[in-house]
Amino acid sequence: MTDSTAWLLLSTALVIFMTPGVAFFYGGLVKSKSVVSMMMLSFGSMGLVSVLWILYGFNMGLLDGDGLGSFVANPFSDFALEDLSKVTDGSPLAGVAFGASFAIITVALISGAIADRARFWPWMLFAGVWATTVYFLVQGWVWAFDDDGMTGWVGKFGFGDTATMDWAGGTAVHINAGAAALALALVLGKRKVGFSKEEAQPHNVPLVLIGAAILWFGWFGFNTGLNTGEAGAGLIFLNTIGAPAAAMIGWMLVEQFKEGKATAVGAASGAVAGLVAITPACAFLSPIWSLLLGLIAGAVCAFAIDLKFKLGFDDTLDVVGIHMVGGFIGCWFLGFFATDTGLFTGGGNLNQLGTQVVTSLGVAAYSFVMAWVIGTVIEKTIGFRAKEEDEVAGIDLALHGGGYAID
Repeated sequence: MTDSTAWLLLSTALVIFMTPGVAFFYGGLVKSKSVVSMMMLSFGSMGLVSVLWILYGFNMGLLDGDGLGSFVANPFSDFALEDLSKVTDGSPLAGVAFGASFAIITVALISGAIADRARFWPWMLFAGVWATTVYFLVQGWVWAFDDDGMTGWVGKFGFGDTATMDWAGGTAVHINAGAAALALALVLGKRKVGFSKEEAQPHNVPLVLIGAAILWFGWFGFNTGLNTGEAGAGLIFLNTIGAPAAAMIGWMLVEQFKEGKATAVGAASGAVAGLVAITPACAFLSPIWSLLLGLIAGAVCAFAIDLKFKLGFDDTLDVVGIHMVGGFIGCWFLGFFATDTGLFTGGGNLNQLGTQVVTSLGVAAYSFVMAWVIGTVIEKTIGFRAKEEDEVAGIDLALHGGGYAID
């Protein structure tokens, strides 16, 4: 086993561990009577998306000359990786496993927007259909390549001499999930109880902090899994420390200004916002610009989470305010400060910014529309949302037969 393969497998394990981190982070934020349900949405995603990725998901992201996934063009092409599993040169299945970890967490992230009111099996149906029709294709748009270069429209798109920059998933993961989360929040509507600042109090702050710590730990695998050589990996690793640290400070400063105090949940949320923002940018920024990106992302996302109260959409755990907004910030920041191509760092024009804006908005629009359609069809047929009495009483008991605590 080569060093690069060993690091890729270790990074895969780190990213897989991030989904339980999401479950802890989200589980601590909800009420005690729905924590098991919230965590089940993440663990359900781990089970379902892993299977679908192996059966056909990876294959869908391999784009042919017409820009269609290979599974779309030929639904029986290498089903369940029968052909790829016979290849031993270069350990290609390690890359497949790494890709699976990204697919899992992207789907799990969406669930935070519909906490306290989503039924489990309709969620699983949504997760499977959305992963198939959106994520498996979008990750190919961003990252698919052959010997001649990138083959997906996002990866190839660029104004002038630029190309889309998305190292580890600002578009494919965070904007993609955030746009879908917004659509589902609108489809399911507001919670019967709990949709106000006063009522939105987490039941277990230590659980939130544990989840955030796991996410930050796993994010080093998320960003550095693709071996870029010693210098590149060191820069990415350092930026994955600096940006979330600065974002934590930015978020707590906004809290102090708005509420008169900095909170532990704010610190955790700020760190996650910084991790989101640095995801697309970690390989393309010098450390000083990474710190600035984190500071901006933390501050802006701290304001963005209040948009749901002003605009009236119930994004329970701020997937839109952190992941979609943070993803946009990270992608667009590159238009100004990306090494050699940013407006202020060598590019001297707005070509990189234009490239980042077009591709990120394109992915967001596609994800939103598809999630809206899929969620609406499920809601109108088998029902996506829990019964009102179950929401009020607590969906842990109603849907899973028990919970962390009943109050």
